[in-house]
Amino acid sequence: MAGPAVGFSPPLPRDEAEVDVIVADPRWHGAVPRVGALVQRAVRAAWEAGGPAPITIVLDSDRAIRRLNARHRNKNKPTNVLTFEYPAGQPGGDVMIALDTVRREARAAGRPIRHHLMHLVVHGILHLRGHDHHQAGEARQMEMEESRILGRLAVPNPWKNRAGMAGGDQ
Repeated sequence: MAGPAVGFSPPLPRDEAEVDVIVADPRWHGAVPRVGALVQRAVRAAWEAGGPAPITIVLDSDRAIRRLNARHRNKNKPTNVLTFEYPAGQPGGDVMIALDTVRREARAAGRPIRHHLMHLVVHGILHLRGHDHHQAGEARQMEMEESRILGRLAVPNPWKNRAGMAGGDQ
């Protein structure tokens, strides 16, 4: 019997993460084929054996993400990804991703939108798992973990050429 296909991780048990993908901005469907399945795959790879947890990924517009960024971070501008953890002791959380910012960053970096989206999903999930990037050592550790997970998803290492990459603004 052949082993798993290169670049694919084995599916996780269903109780590992209960993932909801909400495509709030329908333009995502035109920007990334099979966007829901792609996001599900990235979430499961990044959550790994984190235990049962509800996770919601919302794919929306820059306008919607700008409003959330202003309300929750006092920054009245869009950002690529926002992560909202559930209260202490409750695993899981919500990850919000802005389409126009993802498009701009992917274009600037010369990467496919789908690869940049997967990177940002992994980035958001790592925040939910407790990773951060405020200190240099933390940032490097998070980048290495992102690269490892993305490699399993057959996505090239986004840190090899940093030109145009926004580095995942939480």
